[in-house]
Parts: sequence; C-alpha cells; structure tokens
Amino acid sequence: MGVAAIKPVIEQAEENSPINEAALQELLVDIKNRRAEFKKQRHISQDVIEKLQDIGLYGAFVPKELGGSPISPTEFMKIIERISIADGSTGWVASFAFATKYLCSLPEASLQKIFKEDPGLVFAGATFPIQPAEKVDGGIIVKGRWPFGSGCMGASLVAVGVSVPGNGDEVFKQMAVIPRDKITIDETWDTFGMSSTGSHTMVVDDVFVPDDMILLRDAPSSIDAPEYLYPTVTLAAQVLAVCGLGTARAAIDHILEVASNSKSITGAPTLGDRVNVQIHIAECEGKLQSAKSWFYATTDEAWESINESGTITREQNLALRLSASHAARTGAEVARMCFEMTGTMGIFNANPMNQYLTDSMVTAQHAFLTEGSFMNAGKVMFGKPYIPGYV
Repeated sequence: MGVAAIKPVIEQAEENSPINEAALQELLVDIKNRRAEFKKQRHISQDVIEKLQDIGLYGAFVPKELGGSPISPTEFMKIIERISIADGSTGWVASFAFATKYLCSLPEASLQKIFKEDPGLVFAGATFPIQPAEKVDGGIIVKGRWPFGSGCMGASLVAVGVSVPGNGDEVFKQMAVIPRDKITIDETWDTFGMSSTGSHTMVVDDVFVPDDMILLRDAPSSIDAPEYLYPTVTLAAQVLAVCGLGTARAAIDHILEVASNSKSITGAPTLGDRVNVQIHIAECEGKLQSAKSWFYATTDEAWESINESGTITREQNLALRLSASHAARTGAEVARMCFEMTGTMGIFNANPMNQYLTDSMVTAQHAFLTEGSFMNAGKVMFGKPYIPGYV
C-alpha cells in the first residue's frame, strides 16, 4: 500500500454550503506558500484576510436575519483545521471568525447597525486584564492596554474587557466594542510558536463607548438563532483546539512525504525503513484520529441538541470543553513525536517540522486548553466548585 493510500481524505465544504470551496482550496495553496512572509512580518497579510472574507468564513456565525450565511460549528471547525494544516498561524487568526458571536448579547438594534454594511466584518477582542472604565452620561470612557489581541491587525471592530461601576456581579464579564480606527496597536507579539498571528497589544486612550455597545460575555443572546445559542466561551476553546489538530496533521503528512528520501549522512536507513518510525507514525495517526472523532462527535451532539431544544446540558458542555483540551494536548503530543522522528534534521529553520511543533505547543498552552481546563473538568465530575463560566 502506498503512502497516498493511507492519508485520510480532508473533508470539503458541506453540500449547499455558503462557503466557496473552490476559492478555499486555491487559498490554502497560497497560504502554505507564504508562511515565511507571514512569519517575517509577524502577522497574516491583509489580502489573505480579505480572501477569507470572500469565501464566506467571516459570516459563518452571523445569523441570516443580520445578513450572515451561518454554517454548523463542525463545518466551521473543519475549515479551520484545513487552514491550520497549511499554516497554524493563519488557522489561528481565521478561527476568530467565530468571534462575532461575542456580540450576540448587544441589543438587536446595535447588531443591526454593526452588520448592516458588512455581515462579514472582521472582529477581534482581548479581555484581560480587565480595565476600569469611567461612567459618563450615555456610556463609558475606556482607557488601557490589552495584550493577546489575536486578529487585531485585520479587524475593523474590536472589543476590550472593562469593569463598569455599578454593574454588580457582571463587572468582570463586560467588554466595550470599539471601531478599530479608534485604537492603536503596540506590536508586542514576539513568540516562538504561532508567531504570525499578530496577537499584539491593543491600546485605547480615552475613547467614549455608548451603553448600547457594551456586551456581556456568554450572556443570553438578543436574537433567537442557533448559532447564537451555542455556548460562546466553549466555542472559543474549540476553535483554537482544532488549530492543534491541523498542525499535527501537517506534521504526520510531512513525515510520510519525506520518509522515502530522508537519507542520513551516517548511512542509516531512511525514515520509512526504520522500525521505530514505522511504529510511532502509526501511533500518531491513531492518537490524532481518536481525538478528532471524540471532538467532532461531541460537537455534533451539542449542535443537534441546540437545534432541537435551544440549549445543551451541563454534561454536554463538559464533554465539549474536555474533548477540546484533549484535542489540543493530543495535537501537541503528535507533533512532538513527529519532530523526534525527524532526528537532527528537524532542528533547522528550513524544516517545517519545527514550526508544526511550536505551533502545536502554543495551542496547548492557551488558557482555555491547559491543565487548568482538565482540573476544572475533574471538579465538575466530582461535584466540586469550579471556575465560573467553565460549563
């Protein structure tokens, strides 16, 4: 059996999907060929963001009544996975196409105003550290710095975490929505993995934000649409986890591609002829496919429940969070195993394996996906108090 025969088929956009599959396939090739460009400038080029808009990705979580072209969470995340195979950083930035969902708690009139001109607008946000806002007539004055602004370089609208005096228990869930041209970006992002995401620091200096542009994270939606009823923070963890699945897939594929011609300067057998590599590549495939199966099965179950009843159970939400963290951890483990299989050749910057490794490691280090997520899952399972908002 040849190598091509055992490589899994990557799913295409679903039948009758609003996603332009032909344009997506063409874009994936372009993204892979431009990874060095993105890495050098530390962000994804604007023309790529615009092409992602053109294929329909940024309207994927905007309800039809607001002009969007929604798709299922599974279809969206499989697209992000495919983009991440081409380039992890581009997949990471593209994953925030879901983020317009954070806006769902705004008044319907605000949503209509936001999406009237561009249902596929690019939105980015950074929650922490929560910065105190000054309450004034009709709104608030916002000032501060917010790091980890993934996607901010290509956004037209952003949101930052604020605390508003007098808002009681909701004080740490509020975000101020601000036009991108009213903030500045301090280019602080300099990392060894996911280095092209442009997750810089957003700086706001005494900007007025009206009351109807202050949202509550994970609050009930003002519009009754399935895509707005799916738990927002949970989805945020999921869309990042699939970036790790994509980079792990790329790592396995790289081993399979170079296996037959990877001659050693010592005269050792090629990778494909080494027993340990034969064992480990099969183990990697099994680990990755198992993690994917659980991840997408829980997603499909939750989506079906939302379409039937408008909600999901705490047990279903727990499965979503746990399978996401497991997917991210598995992706990092698979990429590490593939890196080790390459031997000394994997350490060179020209070898894409080191990027697959570091990108997958950064994915698993995200606050939504680290060991703390497993800890909270265990607390839920034991009936112990867990961090608010986990499920």
